[in-house]
Order: sequence, then structure tokens, then C-alpha cells
Amino acid sequence: MRSSASISRTSWAAGSPLDAGHKTLDPEAKTVFRTDHAPLNMLNAAMQFSSSLIPATLARRYKRFLADVVLEAGDVTTVHVANPGAMTGLDRPLSRVWLSDSGNPLRKYPYTWELVEADLGSGPELIGVNTGQPHQLVDEALAAGLIPELRDYQSIRREVKYGENSRVDFLLEDPARPPCYLEVKNVHLMRKPRLAEFPDSVTDRGAKHLRELAAVRAGGARAVLLFVIQIPSADRFALARDIDPAYAAAFAQARARGVEMLAWRCAINLSGIEIATPVPIVEP
Repeated sequence: MRSSASISRTSWAAGSPLDAGHKTLDPEAKTVFRTDHAPLNMLNAAMQFSSSLIPATLARRYKRFLADVVLEAGDVTTVHVANPGAMTGLDRPLSRVWLSDSGNPLRKYPYTWELVEADLGSGPELIGVNTGQPHQLVDEALAAGLIPELRDYQSIRREVKYGENSRVDFLLEDPARPPCYLEVKNVHLMRKPRLAEFPDSVTDRGAKHLRELAAVRAGGARAVLLFVIQIPSADRFALARDIDPAYAAAFAQARARGVEMLAWRCAINLSGIEIATPVPIVEP
């Protein structure tokens, strides 16, 4: 687990409801959304940011992978957006955002957009927009034995070649049982309160992964697709069939052929992110 430096509270011209420190949106689920530096430590599988996140205000997102932001001092800078999707409801100008600093002076865009404050129907909350983070989150969760369906494998390997010129995100192996091929998908779309959806844009690559998982399942291995929801208010998950009907069809076919589907939501604060709670997969 990576260490994180303390995060000082920021003074904003326009205050945020999250500035009070913490807010419980769902007392029954006991999900707490914090903006201070208090550690998550809810399940001991947290991914902590390697340094303090930098607050900024979003000016615009463009060319999918770039955004212009205004830093606290008033400087405008361009940052990397590690998200190829539509980011519906998350890329509104003037949104409050947080950036990580690569610390690499050779990078053209040393800052990466990590979090955004948005209200998707349950009040303002911190939402993760970096689609690369779920792989680290799952790595931590597997090491901690957090996900019951994926426990007790002797070895875990990442980015192993399989299928049609692809690499599976994780390959779990144990001499006592068949190998388990695990693909991970990031989820950050919410069009109805508490209902997370995937995908937020057409994903031919995602449909290809479903076909490949179905193929390894037919060959006798386990195949699992894990949706990691970086929206803490989500309490259920569904496919966005209207956005990508072909993906929805591939999902149904893979499930019918024995591919296991799981969905877990995250807890998020300015210190880090952790996979926290499973949520049911439902019909929209």
C-alpha cells in the first residue's frame, strides 16, 4: 500500500457542500464520503494516492484525453484525462476537480485528472474518473482477500496473453482448481440516482473481451467480469443497453455460457480509493 502525504484544506471562492468534512448519504448502507485526510481503512484494501491531490476548477475537456483546468493560483494548465469514455455528467465546466502530479518533468502533461465533485442525484460526492485506477484497486482487493468469489488462489498474474491478441487483466491460478480469467471494467456513468451503468459509450473492445471470456469458460476455465464502480452512492448496477446494444447482447451471451458477473462500488476520499461493497446487477 502506498503512503500519502497530508492534504491541507483548500479555500474556495465558491464553497462546496463537501467542505463540511464528511457526509453520510445512505445511513442504511453506512457509506461515508469524506473530503478530509482521514484514512479509509474500512476493509484494509485501500489504494492511497502517492502524494497530495491538487485542487482545480475544470474549464473544458477536449480531444477525449485532455482538459484545461484553473489552479488555485489562477494559472490555466492542460492535464491528462485517463478516460476514453463520454464522462456523462462529470465534465461540466466549473466543476471542482482534483489532480495527481506524476512528478515527471519530462511528461508533456505532468498532471492527471483523478476526481471530480458531482451531484448525480444523491447529493455532492467525489467520483473517480481515472479508468486506470480500478486495476490497482482490484490488485489490492485480491491481495487482501476482499472479494469472496476470488479468494484462495495460490498465484495472481497480471496482463497474461489470451484470446484474440489480448491480455487478461488478472489470471488467478491454483493447483486444486481450474484457472480463473478476470477482466475488470471501470464504471462512472449514472443517469438515475444510485443506478450505475456501463458502458457510457460504444465499446467494441468490451464486446471482444466478453467473447474471449466466454471462449475460455467453454474450455473449462473460470471466467469473471468485475465492474468497479467509482461512484460511492451507487447501490445497484445495470447495462446501458440504449448506449451500446451490441455490448448488451454480448453480455447476455457470455453470461448464458457461464461467465460470472460481479459489481462492486468504491469508497472515495482525497487520500485514496478502495473497493468497498458489492452491489446487485439488475435490469435497468
